[in-house]
Amino acid sequence: MAGGRKDWDPGTYARFRGLRLRPALDLLAQVDGLPAGDVVDLGCGDGAVAGPLRARYPGRRLVGVDSSPAMLAQARGYDATVCADIGDWRAEGVALVFSNAALHWLGDHGALMPRLAGMLAAGGMLAVQMPRQFFAPSHRFLRDIAAAMFPERFDYAGWQAPVATAAEYQAMLSRLGAVEAWETDYVQRLEPAGAGHPVRRFTESTAMRPFLERLTEAEAARFVAAYEEALAAAYPAGEDGAVLFPFRRVFFTLRV
Repeated sequence: MAGGRKDWDPGTYARFRGLRLRPALDLLAQVDGLPAGDVVDLGCGDGAVAGPLRARYPGRRLVGVDSSPAMLAQARGYDATVCADIGDWRAEGVALVFSNAALHWLGDHGALMPRLAGMLAAGGMLAVQMPRQFFAPSHRFLRDIAAAMFPERFDYAGWQAPVATAAEYQAMLSRLGAVEAWETDYVQRLEPAGAGHPVRRFTESTAMRPFLERLTEAEAARFVAAYEEALAAAYPAGEDGAVLFPFRRVFFTLRV
């Protein structure tokens, strides 16, 4: 996870651990035939993927890299952990750089992905999953409401989504090696749990963070109330209080 922000809250992030883990397992299923070298979990967070990576590659040195001390304090199952911003991290001769829901926090993917690929051993693989939810109501409302309520602090006139399409990553990386790229819509069922709309509880540990960090407590309360009202219309709850929450993710693997 990228640095430069207030540290992550492992407890809040872990509320939807199963839903966040499934895309990682889908990505891992496409990884095989690695050369000798370390397996790196880049943006490892609290170590949710450490167990599946260890089970898949039991004889490998497994390294977790993340910029959040709070998350790394919860991470288990690695041979080593490194507290570093992904933008500054360097390695060489790596068999697999595996990154689940982390690289969307960094910009300039046209430079980032080739740099990561350059750390791989011959025959090594870069395997990446990122959310591509930025135009869905859950994420679009955050920008629209923030810009309407606090225009002096939130201006999205020149905004561009931080994650490209699968086809764009295919074209971007094909000169570096063999690329497979795809997108998946996960229709997630979010159960009611405590106060607040289930989608807000899902986004508050991730997509909402950059917005809330720029608001006072009183401003944040107003912002959340407006966001909740919009979510209730876009993602209506069923009779049991649960909502269906489609969530798009983009994947690619690159073998060099």
